[in-house]
Amino acid sequence: MKSQQEIAVVVGATGAFGQAIVSRLVGQGLAVVAVARSVDALDALRERCPGLRACAADIASDSAIAAIAAAVDGPVRMVVHGPGVAVAGGILSAPTASMTEAVNIKVGGLLRLVRAVDDRLARGGRIVAIGGHYGLEPTAYAAAAGVANAALMNVVRQLSLAYGERGITVHTIAPGPADTERLHRVAADRAALRGISVDAVLDEMRGESSIGALTTPEQVAWAVSLLLAPEADAMTGSTLMLDAGRRRGLP
Repeated sequence: MKSQQEIAVVVGATGAFGQAIVSRLVGQGLAVVAVARSVDALDALRERCPGLRACAADIASDSAIAAIAAAVDGPVRMVVHGPGVAVAGGILSAPTASMTEAVNIKVGGLLRLVRAVDDRLARGGRIVAIGGHYGLEPTAYAAAAGVANAALMNVVRQLSLAYGERGITVHTIAPGPADTERLHRVAADRAALRGISVDAVLDEMRGESSIGALTTPEQVAWAVSLLLAPEADAMTGSTLMLDAGRRRGLP
């Protein structure tokens, strides 16, 4: 007999955000299916989170639909789409292919994830996409991430309309900049272009925050778990900002 424990599927589970999210959702009593490309990274994650279900799949390929569907054997309470995209440089130098690749991972990947679990989602289910600061506050230094995350927010709105009648809500979480290895690579690119140190760039990034801070993966995981509450129905289609007071415009 198949388990009826509620399941959360996390794409990008071995990244900085993904690991924190997996740990948080396991603590919430959900059975977590961790999706990532690297078998070795998934094995390492399973050592830290006993009982975790691993699914090796490339979310940039349609083959991920069947792979994820096969790994899910019960009702899905939440899916979290949080893969990273390559740091491809600024708008004047990034390869044009990096734009389509990033959109394929962020937007195409979300659609593949949703289609893999569609028949397992019931009323009260949550579809969550991890977007990013640069989708709302474009920069000349992180072109692909900005384009992909802006597109992702539009797709989340569309999915919220499509799933609304079924009582399934869809959300974007937009952290950042977040204190991760990826941000440090972005900072290194910016430092090289400007001829200054990486630490100087990171200090500037902290200074853009009204509290002088970078967002942490643990704060992102907290926001994901917050959406499990029934009251989060009111937020469908919207973007939850975790920017540490960086954005100056309204809303």
